[in-house]
Amino acid sequence: MKAKIVKLNPAGMHPTPGYHHVTVAAAGPVAYLAGQCPLDEDGVLVGPGDPVVQAGQVAANAMVALAAAGAGPGDVLRSVIYVVGEDRETLSAVWDALNASPLGEAFSTASTLLGVVRLGFEGQLVELDLTAAAAG
Repeated sequence: MKAKIVKLNPAGMHPTPGYHHVTVAAAGPVAYLAGQCPLDEDGVLVGPGDPVVQAGQVAANAMVALAAAGAGPGDVLRSVIYVVGEDRETLSAVWDALNASPLGEAFSTASTLLGVVRLGFEGQLVELDLTAAAAG
């Protein structure tokens, strides 16, 4: 049985572009996914120089990782998206690409989008950190 998830936007807080300020889950198993990178199953970087293409690979990898935990996009409790750069247009393009992906429902929960200087792999422009309610 999966944990019940409640998403809240409390009165007195600013409106959001689709995410919720607070996500509450009933007690149960939780899956903490490692940062998902834009690498294919052979470890090759996908979409060099293109953060939107990399976002697609990150989303695909996250779907596989969630499924291994008995979870799906609707079970995500929190997301943190890291994008190399400070350009709002690039950050927005990655946010939009992730929301349009099969993982999109995950970003209606408590979400954070960050512009960073560098990520772990050479050429990596996007990374995704997810916490989800796992199958019990």
